[in-house]
This record gives sequence, C-alpha cells and structure tokens, in this order.
Amino acid sequence: MENTRYYLGFNRVNGIGPARLDRLIEWCGSIEAAWCASVAELAAAGLEPKLIESLIETRRTLDLDREIERARRAGITLIDRENPAYPAPLRHIPSPPPLLYVRGVLSEADSWSVAVVGTRQPTSYGREATRRLTTGLVEAGVTIVSGLALGIDSIAHTAALDAGGRTLAVLPCGADMVYPERHAALARRIAGNGALISEFPLGARPIPQLFPVRNRLISALARGVLVVEAGAKSGALITVDYALEQGRDVFAVPGPIFSPRSEGTNQLIRNGAGLATCAGDILEALDMSVAASQQEVRTALPDDPVEAAVLALVGYEPLHIDDLQRRTSMPVYEVSAALAVLELKGFVRQSAPMCYVLAH
Repeated sequence: MENTRYYLGFNRVNGIGPARLDRLIEWCGSIEAAWCASVAELAAAGLEPKLIESLIETRRTLDLDREIERARRAGITLIDRENPAYPAPLRHIPSPPPLLYVRGVLSEADSWSVAVVGTRQPTSYGREATRRLTTGLVEAGVTIVSGLALGIDSIAHTAALDAGGRTLAVLPCGADMVYPERHAALARRIAGNGALISEFPLGARPIPQLFPVRNRLISALARGVLVVEAGAKSGALITVDYALEQGRDVFAVPGPIFSPRSEGTNQLIRNGAGLATCAGDILEALDMSVAASQQEVRTALPDDPVEAAVLALVGYEPLHIDDLQRRTSMPVYEVSAALAVLELKGFVRQSAPMCYVLAH
C-alpha cells in the first residue's frame, strides 16, 4: 500500500504518463525515491522544467492519505502494477497504466474475456445481435468487457448481467463518476457482478482526449474484440486498432449492405476480421471452449476448506505435492484430491510431474 500512495500521487501530475514515470523510476531506483526526488535529481532524470514545477506543486498540495481515504469511501480499490492483483493482460501492452481504480471486484474468471463494442445508435438488428452473441458468450463462462457507452456497449453489459454473467466496464473518467450519467443504475449492477475500471484520477471528467485512452484498455483486457455495428468512422474502430497492436483477435458481425451502421463492420470482415454469426464462432477461434467446462466446475463445486488451504500455499514457484502435504499436515490423498479439483477449476497447473504453480 505504501507504493500505491506514490503511484496515486504521480497519477495526479499532468504530463507524467507511464513512459515518463518508467524513466523516473529507473533513474531514481524506486517509485518512492522518484516521488521524493529533488529538483536536481528530476532534471537529471530528463524531466522538463514545466513538469518538475507541476510535480513539486502536486507534492506540496496533495494529501496522499486523504486521497486514499477518498477512494475508500467511494468503494474504490487502488491496484498498482506492482500488486499481484493487477490484471495480467495489461502487463504486456505498451505503456500499461501504473495505477487502476476499481469499483467492484476483479476475478480469475475475467481471464476469459471478450470485448463487445459498436455504435451508439444501433439498429434493431444490432441490438438483437448484441444480446444473442453476448448471452452465448456468457453462457460459455466468458466475461464481457465494454465501455458503458450508449448503444452497443450498454446492451452488451445488460445482456451479460441478465444472463447471470460477469462484465467489466472501462470508464473514460474517474471511477467515482459514471458516464453517461443515465447509466448510473447499470453501473451499480456492474459493480455488483464485475467491476468499473479507470486509470484516471478521482474526479476526472470525460473529456474527448480520454476516450481513445480508455479504448486501449477495453481491448487489452480481452482475448478478442467483437464489433457488432459500426459506421465507417465509428469510435469502435479505434478499439480495433488497439486490439491489432496488442495482438488481439478481431471479430465482426456482418450487416446489411445498405446500412451505414454496418459499413465499418463489413469493411473489417473484408480486411480479415473473423466473421461472427454466433458465440460459437468466437469461442472456437479463440480456443475458449474450455471456459465453459471450467465455469461448470466452478458452479457445481462449492468452496471447500481443504481446497482453500492447499491453494493458499501454491504460488508461482513450483511446489511438489509432498511439500504441500507436509505444510498442510493433511493426508496425502486429501491434498492430491484437492489439487485435482483446483486444476479442473483452472486455479493451478502442473509445471512438472507432481509440481504445482498458480495457473494465472
């Protein structure tokens, strides 16, 4: 939590983004040293005079403890990139956000995610296609990621929740706000069975420059991006560009050739995007059919104290089953059975015969 304070502080300094922060940390040796650095040290690290002045002023006026308490009162969890809870997919994109503000709960189940985006003014065809494909993905155990915008985004979030699934909404504003405001009730539902996510400081307004930044996280959190309806210049196509840069697969729902709202999606298909007419097209292409079986196991098996005890000991360094048995003081057959179930659930995997590590 100590380092989180400094990430939060830097997040309030205009002009110091992930790349500049990385250079500062490399020069100073740690995030704390970078926050406390002198003017001379900041200049030696390559920070421009205006940014140095901005940082010094922020350090003088910002009460980090009060800001952390402000987030807590708003029900927001702060997750910096040094935290094991930081989403793994974000670690591998260019300039990952140093700090996330999360209202709700991120889950291991979210590693099976598909982003659903599209026009803010869908046709009846687009609305029905969104509901049908989203419901099919959720029934297969997939988390739906979108941007809480009007149109396709909100339809996808709602369909996911109505189907009993999880959904993540990436915001173009602070996590203590909702944009658009008319989606306040939907945002509460999402926070109750998923999460609202932002990389922007508390109170940040949804200005136009933040929307493309938000879109890069929508694609980054997902294994693939589905575009349902989009015009030739739709903002959803910005998400597609980021998805391609990040190595994510792109899918599009074909639309009527006379509809302006299908012009962008039909062009995507011509350019090589996967044609999606049902959830199975996406699940097969992404090799995500195993998500369904893992979801069935999670639903069928209740929480078990033996499983919990074993899982608490497994980390990212291989641990032999004999070591687990000694540490738990349980009979080896109980440990073995618990490991078998945890492996089915997707929590652990064997890195070598009888040696276990966390799966994610």
